[in-house]
Amino acid sequence: MIFLLEKGIGRSQNMYDFTRSSLSAVKTLLLSVLILAIFPAAAKTSRADNSPPNIIFILVDDQRYDALGMLDSRLSTPNLDRLAAEGVFFVNATVTTSLCSPSRASILTSQYTHDHGVVDNNVPLKKGTVTFPEVLQKSGYQTALVGKWHMGGHSDEPRPGFDHWVSFAGQGNYLPVDKYGNSNLLNINGVQVPQKAYITDELTDYALNWLRGRDSEQPFFLYLSHKAVHSNFEPPKRHRDRYARTAFPLPDSAGAEAAKNKPLWVQNQRNSFHGIEFAYHRRQIDLEGIQRRYYGALQAVDDSVGRIRQWIEQHGDPENTIIIFTSDNGFLFGDHGLIDKRNAYEASLRVPLIMYGSTLPPGETVTAPVINIDLAPTILELAGAASPDSFSGRSVLPVIFDKAAEWREASLYEYFWEFNYPHTPTTFSVRTPRYKLIQYHGIWDTDELYDLEKDPDEQHNLIESKEHLPTVVKLRQLLYRLLANRDGEHVVPYSYKYNSGAVFRSKLGTATADHPSQWLKTGNEKDLRDFKITDEEKMRVKDEQALDALRRKR
Repeated sequence: MIFLLEKGIGRSQNMYDFTRSSLSAVKTLLLSVLILAIFPAAAKTSRADNSPPNIIFILVDDQRYDALGMLDSRLSTPNLDRLAAEGVFFVNATVTTSLCSPSRASILTSQYTHDHGVVDNNVPLKKGTVTFPEVLQKSGYQTALVGKWHMGGHSDEPRPGFDHWVSFAGQGNYLPVDKYGNSNLLNINGVQVPQKAYITDELTDYALNWLRGRDSEQPFFLYLSHKAVHSNFEPPKRHRDRYARTAFPLPDSAGAEAAKNKPLWVQNQRNSFHGIEFAYHRRQIDLEGIQRRYYGALQAVDDSVGRIRQWIEQHGDPENTIIIFTSDNGFLFGDHGLIDKRNAYEASLRVPLIMYGSTLPPGETVTAPVINIDLAPTILELAGAASPDSFSGRSVLPVIFDKAAEWREASLYEYFWEFNYPHTPTTFSVRTPRYKLIQYHGIWDTDELYDLEKDPDEQHNLIESKEHLPTVVKLRQLLYRLLANRDGEHVVPYSYKYNSGAVFRSKLGTATADHPSQWLKTGNEKDLRDFKITDEEKMRVKDEQALDALRRKR
């Protein structure tokens, strides 16, 4: 079974989701005892009074998985690099949906988009949906959100689960005053106040002020949610020229020739709002300059991490504080001729994930396929709290302490078409350590299969390879099971369409792509009715004669 479950607990409706039951609290306690028994080093570094740890969860926006100095020598992220070197670094962390609000909803609820229903950046969480900060709050934690919420359009009102609230409407703004001279606003516990400084710095100030003034008798949970590094990318003055002389050329996959074995929508999207030929609907755009601003804005995030950690070490409780750092999704800078996120390519769905704390093994690298719905149950287990039955993820603590621990072998990705950016279709994908199948819903186009070991840049689409047909069949079956919601249904959600969206193309850009050559027929070919033959049937056919016999039956 792809997703291995604990013995004696039973199966969930989705056999690939982590089983939740009334025994979850007992399981949490038993696992903690087991970890400490097997790994005494972890017990030695924990506090003698076994008090719940303080937890700081830092979430950034649109940071690529490889946007770290430790992975890209052109970049300077010393504080993040140190955090990873001294903590646990997850090299195969992915999101379940590569879009701000759906991803953030998945983090908070430990549910897939097809369950929590936040399908785009305008839909709020359903009333009554349980989030992990609410569980922490009820478990005795003092909780705070500082930064971006971004679920439910432009509302910045305080949400359940937080004792302290500092947020802003929608995406927020890097600078305190807009181009018309109007002050941008922050919502401080329901009161609107003017933004005063560069947003990353000011959010860090608010976070540190709360840490300094909080009730020290309670453990705390701080959710520091940065606007950075979302567009429009704006570094602070001190980092504005940091990468002025650094070259950021387009990747090899950006060329039109490299896209010829890609789906039509990929070839067409290169000439669109989210493509390199008509990016953001501009005739000419300096993608290299955009990347310089992006990484300059990331530099301020690294500064923030350094300030938070310095406070912990000098004034906090370093022996009992855990830091978790990740991003809500990745970002493409010309990969496959595209910009932005939303799709299932590696640069879009992979994110950095670091966990640091004295009770965690230093310098550990985890290769297991961890997904963002695993964060909530992990945080609750660290806090000694049980996960609700509504959660679909599972705690990552077992794979941190034991590389041989049972774990999922595949991760699910889904993205539901948004009318405002109509060039990216509804996308379903399943990713294993070796292969990735990407399947598209509701469009006339080809699917994709990649061997990630041999082709990490996803340049050679194997979907038509007869040799790989058994892999395609197996992954399609797995994908269908994973996509079932908690009621066992396969439903494509959508939200209200209020206009035609970003439909424009450049007259000077690439023309609309042709269908694959193997799809172009004269009407006399033998395979014209092969679409009635299932892949499973084709897999069992041993020769052309047997295939002809099967065709005659159709």
